Amino acid sequence: MWGQPPPAVESSEARRHCDAGPRYTGRVQNETSVAREVTTHSPEETVAFGSTLASLLAPPKLVLLRGDLGAGKTTLVKGIAAAFEAAAEEDVTSPTFTLVHEYRGPRANLFHIDLYRIDTPRELETLGLDDLRSDNSILLIEWGEKFPRLLRERDVEIALERAGENGRRISVVG
Repeated sequence: MWGQPPPAVESSEARRHCDAGPRYTGRVQNETSVAREVTTHSPEETVAFGSTLASLLAPPKLVLLRGDLGAGKTTLVKGIAAAFEAAAEEDVTSPTFTLVHEYRGPRANLFHIDLYRIDTPRELETLGLDDLRSDNSILLIEWGEKFPRLLRERDVEIALERAGENGRRISVVG
């Protein structure tokens, strides 16, 4: 889905319903780029949407995950890790205190990184993120917007924000 041109959309809001899977609302922001906005309506839909991102996130890749506390960043990573067969959904937890969680899969090694407690470029350097980049790695970085130098031309930025109690509006650019 993500590696193909976006489908034609008749209106700015298109609702997709699927009896066997999640339902979420999406809008193509720019038909010539890989920019998408999707609204999920539950944590399960957020996980399911994360799993659809696998083709967009083929390694090597760095992904900045933006959003307030509780916006669903780790929930989205659960779906991404499952899609890469790197970890079961229930095994993916927030790396807030450990800073880096590593999940190894047959197609990619995922590094789930949380920079919430990192405040200076010097502290960032001690994490050795450049050492984690390889042909087979995907770095999923929460709070990466604190360090704009992390994002390179071919990287992806995913922003999550609350849309009601259980809904999340997810914007993917990259």
